[in-house]
Amino acid sequence: MTPEEYIAALDEPRRTQIQGLYDLIRESAPSLEPFMIAGKIGFGRFNYKGKSKSCQGEWFKLGLASNKSAITFYSCAGGPDGKTLPESYADKLPKAKIGKSCINFKKFEDADLDVLREIAKKTEAADFSHWVM
Repeated sequence: MTPEEYIAALDEPRRTQIQGLYDLIRESAPSLEPFMIAGKIGFGRFNYKGKSKSCQGEWFKLGLASNKSAITFYSCAGGPDGKTLPESYADKLPKAKIGKSCINFKKFEDADLDVLREIAKKTEAADFSHWVM
């Protein structure tokens, strides 16, 4: 499945919402090529190494997914304060549920697109060469 097929398979209004976020990411972080991974749209590949030698692989820098109860926007970039970017921006996204690398919105209207655009730009510029899971 391609990212375009993933989006096309969604029901409205989610299709339009995910398409809008997809476009926002492509405009804000144009060097991060989209691809499908683990049922999500990923943007920009990087290789990670886990704390153990057996834990390594390829993952996305930015991600986007439509789940039953929420839209999830992912960023695996570190912020300036030692936290991930989603954690660093938690106070600017009060209606979202923030995880280590994910931002979950139950309602699309709760997403602050300017904040997501800023996170996308910072993720594109981030250094992933020493990323450890």
